[in-house]
Amino acid sequence: MADRTRAHVYVSGRVQGVFYRATTRDQAGECGVDGWVRNLDDGRVEAVFEGPADAVEGMVEWCHEGSPQARVDDVEAEYGQPEGLDGFEIRR
Repeated sequence: MADRTRAHVYVSGRVQGVFYRATTRDQAGECGVDGWVRNLDDGRVEAVFEGPADAVEGMVEWCHEGSPQARVDDVEAEYGQPEGLDGFEIRR
């Protein structure tokens, strides 16, 4: 089994109101990554991805593009040990 990892990601730009969270959830499902995504009050999107290291890294790379309507200015990612999340959800 591939090494598992966790990425805690903050995405800034025009990333709210452009289906960024829903598209992130769909992409995570395709990649087999667990975690969650939510909007922050400051206009950024916060997400956590857990799963095989290559799949998590793929999700972090995907965040640089995001949904078709999004304009991503910056992606910050911190890596750590997975906490055992199961499934992927949009948090409010």
